Amino acid sequence: MSSHNSMVNKQGIFRGVNQTMTIASLAMVTAFVLFSVLQIDLANTIYNGVKQWITSNFGWYYIAAVAVIFVFSVWVAFSKFGSVRLGKDTDRPEFNNFTWFAMLFSAAVGTGLMFWSIAEPLTYIQGNPFAEMAHAQANTAEAAQIGMRITIFHWGLNAWSVYVLVGLILAYFSYRKGLPLTIRSALYPILGERIYGPIGHAVDLLAIFSTLFGTATTLGLGVSQMNAGLNYLFGIEINSVNQLILIVVVGSIATFSAVSGLQKGIKLLSQWNVRISSILFGFFIIAGPTAYLFGAFFTNMGDYLNNFIAMSLWVDTNPESQWQGWWTIFYWAWWLSWGPYVGIFIARISKGRTIRELMLGAVLSSTLGAFTWITIMGGTASYVEIYGAGGLTEVVNENLTMVLYSTIEALDVQWLTWPMAALATVMIISWFVTSADSATLVICTILSMGGNHPPISMRIVWGAGLGLVAGILLVAGGLQGLQAASIAAALPFSIVLIVMGYCLMKDLYSGTEYQESPKPLVKERTQKLKPASAVSK
Repeated sequence: MSSHNSMVNKQGIFRGVNQTMTIASLAMVTAFVLFSVLQIDLANTIYNGVKQWITSNFGWYYIAAVAVIFVFSVWVAFSKFGSVRLGKDTDRPEFNNFTWFAMLFSAAVGTGLMFWSIAEPLTYIQGNPFAEMAHAQANTAEAAQIGMRITIFHWGLNAWSVYVLVGLILAYFSYRKGLPLTIRSALYPILGERIYGPIGHAVDLLAIFSTLFGTATTLGLGVSQMNAGLNYLFGIEINSVNQLILIVVVGSIATFSAVSGLQKGIKLLSQWNVRISSILFGFFIIAGPTAYLFGAFFTNMGDYLNNFIAMSLWVDTNPESQWQGWWTIFYWAWWLSWGPYVGIFIARISKGRTIRELMLGAVLSSTLGAFTWITIMGGTASYVEIYGAGGLTEVVNENLTMVLYSTIEALDVQWLTWPMAALATVMIISWFVTSADSATLVICTILSMGGNHPPISMRIVWGAGLGLVAGILLVAGGLQGLQAASIAAALPFSIVLIVMGYCLMKDLYSGTEYQESPKPLVKERTQKLKPASAVSK
């Protein structure tokens, strides 16, 4: 009998999940939402105060932690353990390379890139510390190049090494060692059977917190861009009521996708995300500055790689400057806070691959995907701003959600402007749906102690809960505070991740065979559970 079977209920409303974890997670979510809604000003003051304290005192730590994670990821990929398979030696990948890439990219960054691939470089073009160090004037070609470099840096190798390392560690302990597909399992080499007790519960609750509130915050903030798109296309008013309707629609689609499972809803939506996005990219390349974009692809790559180490280790020591806290520290904390969610999802779709295949394949392909996306869309906007009609920085400063549509309009292909704007809006919705359905599946996977097929009832409950939390916080005005709270969660998880890396290295060198706990922590209603059997390597 597996640990999954010994820690989940077999009957009642909690059938298929761990009762203690489910009750605790629901209580945690309810308490947090009630506090954030009933004490809005106090909650936001506390959340933002914690965020400010962390960025002011631990900015150097985030820079160092992410740099160490990247170096460790490189070591794991190229070490003698690179050929170790994440599963039995006879296991092979469940998904082909295209589907695998589409799913992990959809879960992780597609939503953010729709928003920031244009807005971010256009913000940096107006000024940043790297431009100041290079004595580059604002709104010049040199400033535009530096802006592209910073944007790619924030969405590149460092970010993906965080996500993929979490996925690798979890896949190793789950599929190679037979432990549950949850964060707690990665701590087995130092905690042993105690991972099934309070410490393990606490670690997994932190993962659920990061997943739910991070996704709810992203959904709540993202509907503003969806609303802006519908306003551009159909003149639909931008207001809270319409945004709540969008949350209901997107949440319902995401819940249906999560209920359909990995092989149907999530897989198909992820594949179509990539295909639909390719159409919009093709439009930008053909209607936009074609030669400039092809040249920018290689220029950006060389510029990024040439400055990668210096940027990865740079800490702003100016006490009056808040730029690094607003941007790089924010991004590193955001990747870390989403590490449990994206990591579990990556692990779930990566069984049968080798350590080297997962690390190099996921990090390099995903970085290249983000790099291409930013070059095409951000590069086009930068070209329009520097060499074309301009005016996009004013749009960014006034309303970030509209800059995507203003860029499409600036390409001046009138008969395609509306269809491409409509396609972009569909992409925004689709990418958000695939993040939300993946998050729902991850939460249910944790609660079912790593079960491959969590109960459908729980997928519905948490899918609806995700939309409900986002809607409540949107109306109450607590989304910004919750965003700060989610970022704060990155600090404890960064420590957990470093310990997880140590546990992976310890286990790889020891080659330990595990046996699962013979002591069940959750009893069935009618009888005592039998001892768990040993799990073979």
